[in-house]
Amino acid sequence: MTAACGTIPTSPSAISSPFVATARGCMGDERGSTDRFHNRYKSPHLPRSDRRRSLSEQRLKSAPVTLNSRQRQSVETAIREVCVHRKWHLYVVNVRTNHVHLVTSIGKAESGRALNAFKAYATRQLRRDNLWTESHSTWADKGSIKHLWNEKSLFIAVDYVMNGQGVDLPNFD
Repeated sequence: MTAACGTIPTSPSAISSPFVATARGCMGDERGSTDRFHNRYKSPHLPRSDRRRSLSEQRLKSAPVTLNSRQRQSVETAIREVCVHRKWHLYVVNVRTNHVHLVTSIGKAESGRALNAFKAYATRQLRRDNLWTESHSTWADKGSIKHLWNEKSLFIAVDYVMNGQGVDLPNFD
């Protein structure tokens, strides 16, 4: 496929894929939320809804998860391992106390499978390091995937992950 200014990419050059620890926030809380019926490009979040929040809380498998510094390091190790194993380029990763942000190039892999791989490797590494003993996954279902189609969007995503998450987290352990 070509255009006046060159080739139109048929797959994104990279993805930005934040995913959250269990119960970081429930659908319907004060921040607003997005569900599968309202997940369109540049669409606004759904407003706060006590009913949606109540239904979301009923589905929780555990209390909210807060990752300590050892757990965050374990998750980062796992993210890097996935990228090495699958030959994906990791631009940046930022593991926070209740979510993970990363930007990576996954080639022709499906973005949903990539997200699942990151979460599975992270859970497996946490268990290997004896930092997660629950039978269920650390992570909330699904996640957010943004396809980055050009250098500008890649730059913005990397900058956001590196500089838009607040100050570096101290080692509280």
